[in-house]
Amino acid sequence: MSLWSYFVSNDDKEMCKWKHYFPAYEQHFSRFVNRPIFVLEIGVNSGGSLQMWKQFFGPHAQIVGIDINPECSTLAEDQIEIRIGDQSDAQFLQGILDEFGTPDIVIDDGSHNMSHVRPTFEYLYPRTSPNGVYFVEDMHTAYWDDYGGGLGHPNSFIELAKGLVDELNAEWTRGAVTPTDFTKSTMSMHFYDSCVVFERGRLLPRSAPVTGKSAGKQRGWFSKSR
Repeated sequence: MSLWSYFVSNDDKEMCKWKHYFPAYEQHFSRFVNRPIFVLEIGVNSGGSLQMWKQFFGPHAQIVGIDINPECSTLAEDQIEIRIGDQSDAQFLQGILDEFGTPDIVIDDGSHNMSHVRPTFEYLYPRTSPNGVYFVEDMHTAYWDDYGGGLGHPNSFIELAKGLVDELNAEWTRGAVTPTDFTKSTMSMHFYDSCVVFERGRLLPRSAPVTGKSAGKQRGWFSKSR
């Protein structure tokens, strides 16, 4: 069953998701189905999305939801654990990692406030699986001043992500940007309406081989040193 099919037929715990997120979920999460993974979702609400992830990822997935509301602790069930704490508290987050290990997928659907989203990303992203996915939802709030954002606001997560595009491409900037741990651990970034997704992965030395009948001839920019 697809995530969208599960969502529209849901008759269990309540959940609310923007319709246009679902193709992105399938695009980035499908490779983890039926794998022994740890999924960390920030923001529990009524617990419906935790059940959706459990159904989608299958019987080997450990789903952990974190929320600041202590009433959410009653929503735990088989494969689903709930922990109560502040998503921007590094000590709390480290306690989650100590207990459950390295997350393969992090989904930030928490407060959507820039004062929470940024420090959560800065702490958890380097501690996400080397082949994992970090999915930040509802970033329309990055443009709203009541969430600590605004168009071009320096504290906006969107502005942080814009800068990370340069870090992703640091090797090509001819020294203008120094490669960072982000450069060395990130395969790709994906911007969707209201969402930013980061795909981590192993990076091999860059090369651009030429194939075909004229492969023995050096031509074009492929043959130039960078």
